[in-house]
Amino acid sequence: MIGYLEGKLLKLDEDRILLLTHQVGYEILLPVVVMKTIRQKAIGDEISLYIYYHQTERQPKPVLIGFNSETEKDFFQQFIGVGDIGPLKAAKALTLPIPDIARAIESRDVVALSRLKGIGDRTAQKIVAALCGRIERFVSVQGAGPEEAFSDASAPVYKVLVEQLGHRPADARNMIAQALKRNSAISTPEELFDEVYRGETP
Repeated sequence: MIGYLEGKLLKLDEDRILLLTHQVGYEILLPVVVMKTIRQKAIGDEISLYIYYHQTERQPKPVLIGFNSETEKDFFQQFIGVGDIGPLKAAKALTLPIPDIARAIESRDVVALSRLKGIGDRTAQKIVAALCGRIERFVSVQGAGPEEAFSDASAPVYKVLVEQLGHRPADARNMIAQALKRNSAISTPEELFDEVYRGETP
């Protein structure tokens, strides 16, 4: 079974890449949240991925799903333990950073979860029922500073809130979480900052 790969980026498609490792090209499916980081790379760059290897009697052709860290892969394995969520559906559903999804689960935010690709209200409720109380460790990325637990858009906003505006770290994290809950389509620090203070305005 393949659990980790390092190699050269040969091809970049919408939801997968081709990775050259020891003269063998591996096609690897990437969740949206992982693809966002890989798109910053150029063809020919060296990359490394933790791999979830999926093969069953019903699906004899192996599928490799890639992650930037063991933490992302661990969360994915918890996520696919929910009824009606298989590996391919889960890979498509991970459109937000893992800490944001974990935070929505722990706060029982069915509305936010139902916005994930392919996840409706019923499945969102199943996710909460199955995982709430079991994934708190994913709300903050292990081994990272508080600002690194957020998405690319969230980290600089967190830094400004704490270092320049004097908010307590816990309050800053909550403000960002609430803003992302109100608008999951946010993709830039500017949009997130505007949403944070839109929520603070009476």
